[in-house]
Amino acid sequence: MTHISQQAAFLSPLSWGLPADASAHGSALDRHLLLNLWIALALLALSHLILLIGLLARRHATQPSRLWRIEHLPLAALALLFATLTVKAERLWAATRYTGADPAALQVDVTGVQFAWYFRYPGTDATFGITRPHLVAPGEGNPLGIDATDPHSADDLVTSELVLPSNREVDLRLEAQDVIHGFSVPEMRLKQNAVPGQTIHLHFTPTTPGTYAVLCTQLCGLGHFRMNASLRILPPAEFAEWLAAKQRTVQP
Repeated sequence: MTHISQQAAFLSPLSWGLPADASAHGSALDRHLLLNLWIALALLALSHLILLIGLLARRHATQPSRLWRIEHLPLAALALLFATLTVKAERLWAATRYTGADPAALQVDVTGVQFAWYFRYPGTDATFGITRPHLVAPGEGNPLGIDATDPHSADDLVTSELVLPSNREVDLRLEAQDVIHGFSVPEMRLKQNAVPGQTIHLHFTPTTPGTYAVLCTQLCGLGHFRMNASLRILPPAEFAEWLAAKQRTVQP
């Protein structure tokens, strides 16, 4: 292995134990994470250097009042550095959380319930049907409580597997029926709580076809260990075929 390839492997996020990046926004998050790790390593070395300088300076100083330059200036610089990193991290996180998704983004409703994930697609009318808590009946095939009297609910498609097209923005609507669940897909660099009574939007663009694990990162009960699902990323043509086949199964 050449020196350049060794350096590239060392700087690669994969060499640090991160899962493979399969989203459009993942590289920016990985770079920010590695930047934080390098800064933490530099600060570790700097802190020991400052301690050594401080000890030696106090031994030989004739005017201790001048030592504020050694003690306080680094603290001020660190405060500014951490503030800058915090602002950058907030902007990266807000890019998938607070900025609105593209109007053409694929809409998918994600519901967490002890101890499963359900994914709902709005169908050909591009509108989700109304759900009502008193209609929730998993044993009767209605785990989300979809109101059958709502005309928009007739073509809603509910699955236990999240299937998405590659290279198209997706707008997820996160919800929870009972307790707080943590929706997480490490390869997509996604992690957001689903909170009962709230609808939280999270948007991203998957780029790499494949199958990935959907995890729950909140301790949501005794069955938390089995609360997982699959995310399958398909090329656009294959996704269209999959969606069309599923829609035929829900047509009256």
